Parts: sequence; structure tokens; C-alpha cells
Amino acid sequence: MKTDDLVTMLATGTGPVQPNQVLRRYSVAVGLGALGAAALMLVLIGPRPDLAAAFLLPMFWVKIVFVACLAAVSLLVALRLSRPGMRLSWLPGALAAPVVAMWVLAAFVLIRAEPALRAQLFFGDTWNSCPFLIATLSAPAFVAVFWAMRGLAPTRLRLSGAASGLLSGAVGTLMYSVHCPEMDAPFIGFWYLLGMLIPTVVGALLGPRLLRW
Repeated sequence: MKTDDLVTMLATGTGPVQPNQVLRRYSVAVGLGALGAAALMLVLIGPRPDLAAAFLLPMFWVKIVFVACLAAVSLLVALRLSRPGMRLSWLPGALAAPVVAMWVLAAFVLIRAEPALRAQLFFGDTWNSCPFLIATLSAPAFVAVFWAMRGLAPTRLRLSGAASGLLSGAVGTLMYSVHCPEMDAPFIGFWYLLGMLIPTVVGALLGPRLLRW
């Protein structure tokens, strides 16, 4: 095959890239992942029975905002890592900010609490199931987000896999929050974060294999 023929064949069917194609791809992935996580939550564990009353409690919204911030920033990280040469710049600091804020609140709560109550504030009643349920609910988003990133052009594959895992973990945690009865900052700051870190670590391990292009 002549060089000119090869170039012509490769160029056949090409066209301009649609604007915001990367964001659109992730929007589909996150939407499908959230729907899958919500379905799993409803089938496996169900929403908390006092959900309507929980909506009136400030700490319910504190944990929702905490997880939503992690989801938003991890999405921005994934968007940048999906394109070669994009720097993360301020995003690592933005990712750490909600975690530090929750830990500060948790430390304040523990310091003010009676010593006999501190263990309950930290462990709650569901510490032994919380991280694993979060990881389970994250599975649909994990598959969807990896699909989105694999169709793009990540170059830092391990870091990209970790970002995909964290994003899916945050999506799963948002759905888990509708079920979880725990409302204390020490619990949320540790066990919720641990649950999100499970798919993050899995994503970092699988990234070099699944995201190679």
C-alpha cells in the first residue's frame, strides 16, 4: 500500500471533534453509574426509614455536601487526566480541602464529647459494613467511568485509574448516604472515606491494564 493511500484510508470518515465531548462522555458515565448505584441501594439495603426526618437535620446535609465536593473535584481530576498534557494544578488541594474540613469537624466533636462516648462517635453502629457497602454500590459507576476514560486519551494510567475509582466511590457514597443512619463527623470522616478509597485503590491497580491505548 502506498503512503498516500494509507493516509487517505486513515482520514476517511474523520470530522471535527464535537465541543465538550469529554464532558459529555463523563456526564453519561456518571449518570448511568448513579442510576446503577441507586438501583443497587434500593434492592440490597433500601433507604433509611426516617429519610424525610433526616432531611431536616444539618448533619445529613453536611455529609451530602462532603461527598458531593469529593465527587465534583474527582470529576475535574478525571477530566484533566483524560487528555494528554493537562496539569492538575490546584485540584489536589481542592480534593484535600473537604477531607481536612471534615477531619477538623470530627476532631472538634471528639474533643467536646465525653470520653466514654468517643468510641461510639467514631465506630457508630455500622462501621463493619459501611466501607464494603460503599464499595459495592460504587461498582456500576466504576464500570461506567472506566468506560468513559478508556475511550479518551489518558497517559498517566495509574493516577487516572485512581481518579476514576475515587469518582465512582463518591457516586456510590452519595447513594449510600440515603440509607446510612450515621450522622457523626468522626464516623463520616473515616469510614465514608475508607469506603471511597477501596475503589480508588482498585482503580489504581487496574488502571495500567484497563486504560492502556
